[in-house]
Amino acid sequence: MSGGSGGGGGGSGSSSSSSSAPGRFADYFVICGLDTETGLEPDELSALCQYIQASKAQDGGGRFISSSAEGENFEQTPLRRTFKSKVLARYPENVEWNPFDQDAVGMLCMPKGLSFKTQTDAREPQFHSFIITREDGSRTFGFSLTFYEEVTSKQICSAMQTLYHMHNAEYDILHTTPTNDKDNCSTIEDCNGTSVSKLQRFNSYDISRDTLYVSKCICLITPMSFMKACRKVLEQLHRAVTSPQPPPLPLESFIYNLLYEVPLPPAGRSLKFSGVYGPVTCQRPSTNELPLFDFPIKEVVELLGVENMVQLFTCALLEFQILLYSQHYQRLMTVAETITALMFPFQWQHVYVPILPASLLHFLDAPVPYLMGLHSNGLDDRSKLELPQEANLCFVDIDNHYVELPEDLPQFPNKLEFIQEVSEVLMAFAIPPEGNLHCSESASKMKSLRTCDIVSDKRNGNIGSPINSYKLLKENETIARLQALVKRTGVSLEKLEVREETGSKKDLKMQCDEEEFRDYQLNIHVREVFANRFTQMFADYEVFVIQPSQDKESWFTNREQMQNFDKASFLSDQPEPYLPFLSRFLETQMFASFIDNKIMCHDDDDKDPILRVFDSRVDKIRLLNVRTPTLRTSMYQKCTTIDEAEKAIELRLAKIDHTAVHPHLLDMKIGQGKYEPGFFPKLQSDVLSTGPASNKWTKRNAPAQWRRKDRQKQHTEHLRLDNDQREKYIQEARNLGSTIRQPKLSNLSPSVIAQTNWKFVEGLLKECRNKTKRMLVEKMGREAVELGHGEVNITGVEENTLIASLCDLLERIWSHGLQVKQGKSALWSHLLHYQENRQRKPTSGSFSTSGILLDSERRKSDASPAMSPLRVSLIQDMRHIQNISEIKTDVGKARAWVRLSMEKKLLSRHLKHLLSDHELTKKLYKRYAFLRCDDEKEQFLYHLLSFNAVDYFCFTNVFTTILIPYHILIVPSKKLGGSMFTANPWICISGELGETGVLQIPRNTLEMTFECQNLGKLTTVQIGHDNSGLYAKWLVEYVMVRNEVTGHTYKFPCGRWLGKGMDDGSLERILVGELLTSHTEVDERQCRTPPLQQSPSMIRRFVTISPNNKPKLNTGQIQESIGEAVNGIVKHFHKPEKERGSLTLLLCGEGGLVSALEQVFQHGFKSPRLFKNVFIWDFLEKAQGYYEALDQNELVPEENWQTRARSFCRFVTAINNTPRNIGKDGKFQMLVCLGARDHLLHHWIALLADCSITAQMYEDIALIKDHTLVNSLIRVLQTLQEFNITLEASLVKGIDI
Repeated sequence: MSGGSGGGGGGSGSSSSSSSAPGRFADYFVICGLDTETGLEPDELSALCQYIQASKAQDGGGRFISSSAEGENFEQTPLRRTFKSKVLARYPENVEWNPFDQDAVGMLCMPKGLSFKTQTDAREPQFHSFIITREDGSRTFGFSLTFYEEVTSKQICSAMQTLYHMHNAEYDILHTTPTNDKDNCSTIEDCNGTSVSKLQRFNSYDISRDTLYVSKCICLITPMSFMKACRKVLEQLHRAVTSPQPPPLPLESFIYNLLYEVPLPPAGRSLKFSGVYGPVTCQRPSTNELPLFDFPIKEVVELLGVENMVQLFTCALLEFQILLYSQHYQRLMTVAETITALMFPFQWQHVYVPILPASLLHFLDAPVPYLMGLHSNGLDDRSKLELPQEANLCFVDIDNHYVELPEDLPQFPNKLEFIQEVSEVLMAFAIPPEGNLHCSESASKMKSLRTCDIVSDKRNGNIGSPINSYKLLKENETIARLQALVKRTGVSLEKLEVREETGSKKDLKMQCDEEEFRDYQLNIHVREVFANRFTQMFADYEVFVIQPSQDKESWFTNREQMQNFDKASFLSDQPEPYLPFLSRFLETQMFASFIDNKIMCHDDDDKDPILRVFDSRVDKIRLLNVRTPTLRTSMYQKCTTIDEAEKAIELRLAKIDHTAVHPHLLDMKIGQGKYEPGFFPKLQSDVLSTGPASNKWTKRNAPAQWRRKDRQKQHTEHLRLDNDQREKYIQEARNLGSTIRQPKLSNLSPSVIAQTNWKFVEGLLKECRNKTKRMLVEKMGREAVELGHGEVNITGVEENTLIASLCDLLERIWSHGLQVKQGKSALWSHLLHYQENRQRKPTSGSFSTSGILLDSERRKSDASPAMSPLRVSLIQDMRHIQNISEIKTDVGKARAWVRLSMEKKLLSRHLKHLLSDHELTKKLYKRYAFLRCDDEKEQFLYHLLSFNAVDYFCFTNVFTTILIPYHILIVPSKKLGGSMFTANPWICISGELGETGVLQIPRNTLEMTFECQNLGKLTTVQIGHDNSGLYAKWLVEYVMVRNEVTGHTYKFPCGRWLGKGMDDGSLERILVGELLTSHTEVDERQCRTPPLQQSPSMIRRFVTISPNNKPKLNTGQIQESIGEAVNGIVKHFHKPEKERGSLTLLLCGEGGLVSALEQVFQHGFKSPRLFKNVFIWDFLEKAQGYYEALDQNELVPEENWQTRARSFCRFVTAINNTPRNIGKDGKFQMLVCLGARDHLLHHWIALLADCSITAQMYEDIALIKDHTLVNSLIRVLQTLQEFNITLEASLVKGIDI
C-alpha cells in the first residue's frame, strides 16, 4: 500500500529463492481494538466526515459549526462516535515477503474505528474480508471478525461517563430553542421510526447501572483469498473464547499451527487442516481452470438480481466509476470481488478499494475510473449522499437492490439471451433470478423450498423435490417475463430441471458441508457462463493483435505510440448490435493490458496463466467453429464447459489431497494462556513470533516443481511476484498511464493528499494527450491513408465512442477538486454559472440581441454579396443546446454542448473563455483542482486545439430531429441586369437527412432565414422561378446556405441563366454544393479562388454562351476524366456505409460522371453557324425520333438492340414530359443519373455510336465515332453494374420510371 512496502517486497525476492514467499496459508494473525494505555482518542477524520453528514441531515446544519472545530461531533452521542482503534498485536512481527502495513491493516480491520455499546444493544459478531493492494498491483487478503468485549478499564468507563455529561450539557444548550418537543422529534424522523432525540436521551451511559462493551477484532492476513476457510477459522477461535468450556488446546496452538504448519494447497489440490472445533477444507483450482474465487455469487444475485448484475458488470467492463454502497462491509467486498472475477480474462486496471475507510472519503473526488465501496450508516438514503461527480458514475445501493446507471450505457451483446442463460442456471439451484427483494413472495417460498430440498436429499433423492420446485418456478414472476423473452431464443423452460443435490445421485462423500459445496457448484456454473461470453466474442482476437516489429524493450518504451490491436478490422467483422458496446470496450485500459500481455508472452512458458487458460478455451471454440462456422453471427452460443469444470471441483472435494499437521501443545511458560470466558486472551508472543526450525511439511508435501510453478503463477492469483516479473509489472504500470493505481491507506497528512492530487492532475493531462491523439489518428485514418484511400472517414459508431470517452474525460476533469456539487454534470454546472455571470454584467446588452439569427434582410443593392459571419459566442452555443427540448438531463446537455463545439471547431476556444473567468474558477474549485493548475490547463487546451485539424459532424449526425435555423444568400451576377428581374423565385434545399420542400423567396430579397428539421450535411439546392413579369431572366452566380447552429456554410455554384430563351432555356436548376472549410476563409473565398468542387456549370457555360471559347480537350484527357469519375463512384461503394460521402457530388459535381460524359458528347460536335446554340439534348432528341421511326417501320436489326432502343426512347420521352422547367443540360444530367441507376449507360452509348444521326451531327474525328475508344468507354461504364446506385430525390423529381 505504501511505497515502502512495495519496494521492500521487491527486495526480498532478490535474496535466495527459498525466502521468497513460502507457501504458507496465512502470513499474520492480528488483533485490533482499544489501546487502554492511550485511552479514548477521537478518530478525527472519520468523525469529521460523520459530522458533516449529520449536519447536512439537520434542517439548518449551520448551528453546530462551533463544535466541529474540535473534530468531535456533539450531535452524535458518545456511544455513537468513532474512536481510534489500534493494532494491539500481530504474530509474527514481520515476514520479509509481505511486510506488515500497520496503517492499512488498522484501517481496514475496523474501517469505522472503535465502537462502544451497552448491554442493551445487539452485539452480534461481524465478519468481513478486505484487500490490500500494493503499488505494484499485487494483493494481500485480510479476513476479520469483529466482536464486543466488556470494558474492564475503570479509566475508560469514567472517560465515557464524562463525555456523556459534556454531551448532555452541550445538547441542552443547543436545543433550548423555543421549539416544542414534537418538532424536535420530527426533524430526524427517519431513524427506524424512533426519533433521534429520544434515543439521545435514553441511549446514554450510566457508569453505575450500565456495562460498557467495546469492539475488538481478530484478523488473518493471507496471500490467497480462501474466504470460507478463514471465516471458519476465525469463528471457531471466537467460539472458543465465548464458550463456557475452555478449548481443547490453548489458542496459541491453533494460531501457531495456522501460521507455520498449514501450507497453501498446491494448484489443483485440496487441503484439510484443523480448526479449534472441527476440520476446515479449502481447494485451489488447477492452472487450466478459472482462477481462485471464493465469494458466494449467490449472495450477489440475491442482493441485486441478475439484470442489475449484468448492468453493473457492463459498467465495470467499460471502466465507469463505480461506487458500491451498503451498511455491511462483507457485502461491499462480495459484490466488488464477484464483479471483477466475472470479467475473466480481463482484469480491473484502476483504483480498487472495495472498502473505503471513512477517513479516505476525499478519494471519491478522484478523476479516474474506480471501483470503491462506501459504508452507509443505514439511516441516510441516497439523496443525502453528496458525490463529487455523477456524470459517469454507476451507483449501486446494495441493501436496497438498486443500481443507478450512467447515461447512454451501451447494451452488453446479446444481453437478453445472456440474462436468460444465467437465470436458467440460478433457477436450477432454486434461486430467483430477480434477487431476493424483501417483499417478493416467491423469494420466501424459494427459501423454504431450499431447506425442504436438502431434507429430501438426505432421504436419498426423494423425487418429491424437483416437482415441488418446478411448480413453484412456474408461479415465479420472473419466469413469466423470461418465458416471453425465451420465445425468441427458442429455449423452452419446460426442459428446465431443478438440480438435485449431487450427493444423492453419486456415492461421492463430500469433505465439506452441503451448503458450501452448493456454493462451489453455483459459482463455477455462473462463472463459466460469463467466461463463455468472452471466449465467443473474442474467439478470433489473436488474428487482430498487431505484433511489434521491434524487440520487446523498445516496444515497451514506445508503448503509448503503438497500436496493439487492429480495432477497425475487428469491429468490421462484428454483428451490428454488438458495436456500441465493443467499440467502447476496445478503448479500455483492461483491454489494452490484456493485449499487451499477449504481446509480451509469445511462447506458452512465460504466458500469463490467465491468458493461457483463455487461449486454450478460444482454441477449442475455433476447432468447433471449423465444423460449424457460427463465428461472427450474432447467434447466441450457450456455455458447454460447465460439467467439466464442476467435475474438477467435485473430485478435489471428494478426496482431500493434503492434510496439514494437527495442532499440538507448544513449549509455553507455565500459568500463561489461562482461559477467561468472554475475553480474547493476551497471547504469548514468544511462541508465536517464529516458526519451527525446519519446515517439515514443505519438504514432505511439496515436490520442488510445484513450488516453482506456484511462484510463476502467483500474479494471477494475486500473490507476490518474483523480482524480474515485479520489475516488469511496475514498469508496465508506469507506462500504461494510469498514474495512480491505489490510494495509500495511511494516516493522511496534507502533503500526502496534495501529492495524490498532483498525480491525478498529471494523469488527467496524460490521458487527455492520448485521447486527442487517438481521435485524430482515427479521424485522419493513418492506416487508411497508407492504403491509398485519400479522404478517409471514421465510422459513426467508433466516432461516437471516442467522443463519448472525451466527454467522460472532460466531466472527470471538471469534477476534480469541486468545492460544491451542483447537478450531475460538473461541466454543465460551470457553464451555467458562467452564463449567469455574463447576464448579470452590464456589458451583456450586446449578448442578448437576437440579431445574430435574423440578419437584417439585405437588399440586392448592397455592395458586397458576402454573408455576415456568425459571431463566436459561448453563451449563444449554450442557448442552442438549452433550446433543444429533446435533451432532458444536465449530463446530456453538457455532452451536446461538447459535440456542438467540436463540430464548430471551437471546443478549445470556448473552454479557454470559460476558464478565463478566474474569479468564478476560484469560487468553484479547490486550490489543488486540475482547472487551477495553470500549466496543465494550458497544455490541456492546447491538446484540444488539435481537433480543429479535422471535420467532425458529431452534432449534426446525432441530433437528427431538432429544428435548425438555416440562412440563405443568393448572389446574382452583377454584370447582367439582375436588378430588373421580375419573376418570383423559389428554392428547395436537400441534405442527407431530408429536404425543405419549395420555399418561396420574397421578390427583391436575396437573403433569408428559415427554420426546419435538421437536414444533415447539405447536398443539393434546387433553384428556379415562375417566369412571370416582363423580365423573367436571372443569371445566378452561386447560392450560399449556412446552418445557424453549427455554422457550417455550403456554397452551391451556378453561373447559369434561369429563363426561357436564355442559355438552355431552363427555369430551374439543380446545384451541387460543398462545405466551405473554415469560418475565416468564407469571405475571401467568394471573390478570389474557385471553390474546391465546383458545380459542373463552369465548363458548360463556355459551351452554351459562346461555343467558340470552349476548352478543347483531346480524347486522352476525356478518357482520363471518365476513368476518374467512374473510379470515384467505385471507391465510394467500397467504403463502409457509414463512411461514404455524397454520391450526388460524384455524379453531378465537378469532375463527376455527368460532366465527363458531357465532354464525350461534345467532342467533335459540329458547331452551328451564327448564334444558334445546339445542345447535346438536341442530338439525343433527334436520335430518339430516329429510333421511334425505325420501330414503327419494324426495320429492327435484332432483339437485343430493340430493347435498348426502346428503353432509351422511354427515358427521353419521360424526361421531356416532366412538369418541371428544367433546361436541356438539366435533362441530360437527369438522363445520365437514371442511366447510371438502372445500369443502362453502356447500352445507350453502344446504341448511339451506331446511330446514323451521329454521323450527321459529329465530325469524323469525334470520340463517339472511334470504335476502339467507344469500346473502352463501354468497358469502363460496365464496372458500375455491380453497384446499387440510389439517387437523391431532388435529382429525379417528377419522373416515375
